[in-house]
Amino acid sequence: MPTPHLKSAFSLLLSAILLLAASNSASSSGADDLISELQHLRSESPSGLIRLDDHLLGRILALPRPRPFSLLIFFDAVQLHDKSELQLPTLKSEFSILSKSFLINHDDDSSELFFFDIEFKDSQRSFSLFGVNSLPHIRLVKPDVQNLKDSEHMDQGDFSRLAESMAEFVESHAKISIGPLHRPPMFSGKQIAFFILLLLISAPFILKKIVAGETLLHDYKFWLVGAIFVYFFSVAGTMHNIIRKMPMFITDRNDPSKLIFFYQGSGMQLGAEGFAVGFLYTIVGLLLGFLTHGLVKIKSLTTQRLAMAVALIVSFWAVNKLSIQHQALQGENCEMSSKLDIPSCPPLNQTRSNEMDLYEYEKSTLEHAGNIKAVWGHPNF
Repeated sequence: MPTPHLKSAFSLLLSAILLLAASNSASSSGADDLISELQHLRSESPSGLIRLDDHLLGRILALPRPRPFSLLIFFDAVQLHDKSELQLPTLKSEFSILSKSFLINHDDDSSELFFFDIEFKDSQRSFSLFGVNSLPHIRLVKPDVQNLKDSEHMDQGDFSRLAESMAEFVESHAKISIGPLHRPPMFSGKQIAFFILLLLISAPFILKKIVAGETLLHDYKFWLVGAIFVYFFSVAGTMHNIIRKMPMFITDRNDPSKLIFFYQGSGMQLGAEGFAVGFLYTIVGLLLGFLTHGLVKIKSLTTQRLAMAVALIVSFWAVNKLSIQHQALQGENCEMSSKLDIPSCPPLNQTRSNEMDLYEYEKSTLEHAGNIKAVWGHPNF
């Protein structure tokens, strides 16, 4: 016969087992309910992005670890969308492409990864929990993360390849495959059909003009102007600016009232600098073309000499400005702003390493342009 003590111990053990089972069942039910809600919110979003706020984040953190899913969060602030150097609208659009591609490549009921965007205005407490005080910023919260500040974030330099680099970040850190990216086509089907119809209608008129030799392609002035434009944009480094999406200028991080048009350091160029360099090179090129093709047609020897002298003086001035600019960008002369009459490089104590990418400079620039605490001055942030 079991003793009363054994019966009591057995009853306590049985009660503990039942309570533990009930607790696990409740936790599992709560996690399933939250996953179902997240899947519903995701299905209502065209891109699969879920708006994260303080309340929803609190419910996610209340789940027992390891949580049944990971979170990829894009931190946003509408107030900073006008800061062209941050490229927040572009990065958010790329993040939406990443989210939509994940949905296309996986089942609708997939729950291993959810994509969120969070707005500072509505979720200041969440920004504080993550320790985010600068943008752009993307965080990956894996199932076993306890302290949100310990979650993994994308480096500033990784944003340069947009959605492709975001996909690589997720695949390398979360071991979750995103799959191929599905970007929207440049033209819709209706637009393509309209262009084809327009081409068919105008084809007879175009052929008539071509046969008669009355098109722009038969005018030498068109090719002359085109050659000048090609030369200008090639020497101005326009393709570099387009590919890297360089801003025309950036704000001085120590004095927001000042603008920087020339960035000090090799391998880097802002838009305004490209146009200035292209203008100076084009002046020299046009003068050289004038001296070799136009000046020889002038019969007056005095006029030839005067034009030659003016062309040499202007060319020397342009080359001198290019030399000053090159020296200033290499750190040899930071007085270019006074000589070119354009605000240029920062003081020597602000000089960055030549190997640093412009995005690293944007990261430091954000201390004054995008520092959320400084911009909105929230006392509890």
